[in-house]
Amino acid sequence: MVVDMDMKVSGSSSSSCPPRWWSEKTVVVVTGANKGIGLALVKRLAELGLTVVLTSRDVGRGKAAAESLRAQGMLVEFSQLDVSDPSSIHAFVAWLKCRFGGLDILVNNAGVSFNDVYSNSIEHAQTVIDTNFYGAKRLTEALLPVFRRSATVSRILNISSQLGLLNKVRNLGVKKLLEDEGALTVAAIDGVVSQFLRHVKMGTWEEEGWPKVWTDYAVSKLALNAYSSVLARQEEGRGLSVNCFCPGFTRTAMTGGQGQHSAEEAAEVAARLALIPPRKLLTGKFFKWSKPFMYSML
Repeated sequence: MVVDMDMKVSGSSSSSCPPRWWSEKTVVVVTGANKGIGLALVKRLAELGLTVVLTSRDVGRGKAAAESLRAQGMLVEFSQLDVSDPSSIHAFVAWLKCRFGGLDILVNNAGVSFNDVYSNSIEHAQTVIDTNFYGAKRLTEALLPVFRRSATVSRILNISSQLGLLNKVRNLGVKKLLEDEGALTVAAIDGVVSQFLRHVKMGTWEEEGWPKVWTDYAVSKLALNAYSSVLARQEEGRGLSVNCFCPGFTRTAMTGGQGQHSAEEAAEVAARLALIPPRKLLTGKFFKWSKPFMYSML
C-alpha cells in the first residue's frame, strides 16, 4: 500500500500542518518533555491548538518549561511523572482522569542512555530497560482504559530508534522469535528482555549476539518496537492506533549536541505523525523519519 504522508519539515507555519481534525479539547500527553525533542514536540502541538500535558521526572524543570509555554499563550499543563516508578504512574493517571476525564494522544518520549555517542557501556542496563521499555509499557497499559477512543481514532506514538530494528540483532533465536509478528506475545518480549539482562549479568552479552551499538539502549527500543507491534494488533478496530517513530541522529543532550538535525525538526515530523488525518491513519508501523515500514521487514 502506498500512502502519501506529505511529511516534509517546513518550520512552524500553519501551511505545513496536516488537515485539521483536532481542537483544543484534544488532549495529548508527552512524557520526558522538559527538554529536547519532548519539549519541542509539546511546543509544536500546542502551537497547532491542542491541549498538551507536559510531563517530566524533574518537577522544577517541568514546571518552568510549561510556564514558559503558557506565557506564550499555549494550552500546556504540567504533571510530574517518573515512568520508571509504578506509584508515579498511578498518581499521574489519577490526576489525568480527574483533570481531563481522558486523553486522545499519548507520546511515549521519556528515555535514558548512559553512553556518549562513541561509547558502549552496559553498566546501567537495568535502568535503561526499566525506563525506555517497561516505563513506556506500564504507562501505556495504565492509560488504555482512559483513552477516549473517538471517531477520529486515539493514537499512541512511541519515540523509538532504528538501533532497535531486527537487522541489528545477531542472535538468531531472538530474531526468529521477534520476526513472527502474528504469533508474538508480550510474555515472549518480556522473556527476550530477561534473557538480555541475564546475559549482561553473566558477561556474555557480546557473544550472545545482541546489538553492537548502544547495546542496552538498542535492546530497550527493540523491545518497545516489538511491544508496539503486538499492541497495535491487539487494539486494531478498537479506536486506537499504535506506531513508532525514529527521529534519527538528533542534536539533543543524549547525543551530546551532535546530530544531523535539530530537536525542532524532529518534533515537526513527530507532530505530523501524531496528527495524521484519520482517513490516512496507519497502525503497527515503524516510521524511519516519515516513511512507514513493518517492523519485521527491517
